[in-house]
Amino acid sequence: MKRGLIAATGVAAMLVSVAACGSDSDDKKGSGADGWKGETLTVWAMDGSTPDGWTKDVTAAFEKKTGAKLKFEVQQWNGIQQKITTALSESNPPDVIELGNTQTPAYAQTEGLADLSDLKKEIGADWTENINASSVFDGKQYAAPWFAVSRVVLYNKKIWDEAGIKELPKTRTEFFKALDTIDKKTDAEPIYMPGQNWYFFDGLTIGTGAELVKKDGDKYVSNLSDPKVGKAMDIYKQYAAFSQAPKDKDEATPQQAEVFAKGKTGAFIGMGWEAATAIKANPKIEKDIGYFTVPGETADKPEGVFLGGSNLAVAEGSDKQELAKEFLKIALSDKFEGQLAKEGGVIPNKESLQSQLKGNKAAEAMAPATVGGTTPLIPEWAAVENTPNPIKTYMTAVLNGKSHEEAAKSVEGELNKRLSQDL
Repeated sequence: MKRGLIAATGVAAMLVSVAACGSDSDDKKGSGADGWKGETLTVWAMDGSTPDGWTKDVTAAFEKKTGAKLKFEVQQWNGIQQKITTALSESNPPDVIELGNTQTPAYAQTEGLADLSDLKKEIGADWTENINASSVFDGKQYAAPWFAVSRVVLYNKKIWDEAGIKELPKTRTEFFKALDTIDKKTDAEPIYMPGQNWYFFDGLTIGTGAELVKKDGDKYVSNLSDPKVGKAMDIYKQYAAFSQAPKDKDEATPQQAEVFAKGKTGAFIGMGWEAATAIKANPKIEKDIGYFTVPGETADKPEGVFLGGSNLAVAEGSDKQELAKEFLKIALSDKFEGQLAKEGGVIPNKESLQSQLKGNKAAEAMAPATVGGTTPLIPEWAAVENTPNPIKTYMTAVLNGKSHEEAAKSVEGELNKRLSQDL
């Protein structure tokens, strides 16, 4: 299931302030099948997030329980930040909105989202902490975690067989050894790793325990000079040393899956759905694609990964907040979370439901959510990833020979400028 961005893209700066437009009605028509009969709940869901079977079954369950109608309106990722910002400021917003996980804090700050702390107490006791973290702002639950996705290694089994590699690597050192073997024993590029694969690098910083920002008084500033960030970049350099990819481009320029599709690359690190992109470009490669978890420093702990994903929020301006919560109780139940994981191949919001990924090779390879994380969960981060992303500039500078310290210093001013922008 392709979900091109899912918050794995940079969040555009949200410059329009959303006033809280809460209604005093609080679903005064009552609750239950009789009280909500004739009502319609509108849910904005992003393109690719709602598999057909899941949507059909959730709709049937919701309408049976509440007597209300459920209307899904599919949205496109392109331009969605401004569209949601505008919608939340209007008197008749969509009732439930899918938000990219890294976008959620910025929307929460605008006071356009309803407080769901009561829902968390009722149904969220065992939500996976790392997946739920982006739904919390200033100690309150402003959304509910829906699903997450992470990067995996997609590899060409034919090339690995040609190199004589018998076992998949369980540690980072073993992975580098395999790439070196491919380099020496085949004509293939061992791995495609462009210089600005920022979300993979973010995962490495999570693995080293680095913080990209720090508090200076009452504001956030760059922490890019942290030696732990430098350690993550050193790991990235080791990967890049096995690649012929441009040092000043990201994984979408060109699309790394299309490079892989040519059959001359041993591996790349990306989303599981990128296999479909490769197969579309070259159907013959389908039989050669394999997957494994990105190995970490030790065999018992996979590499840190960026957890892209989505949350479900209720608009503060909705006059159907209680009905919206009924929808969330159904959609986020073990039954339908499990179904979403199985049909969509995504990480569910509870570790106990990860068994639903069994049989989906790409999904099984996704690192457990417990080793993943996100970009800094602060509203100020929204402007950082706008083009040109200063952290990408830092990465290219290091790969072109600058020291970690020099490269971090060279972008510090721009990073701080973006962190100080008012939303």
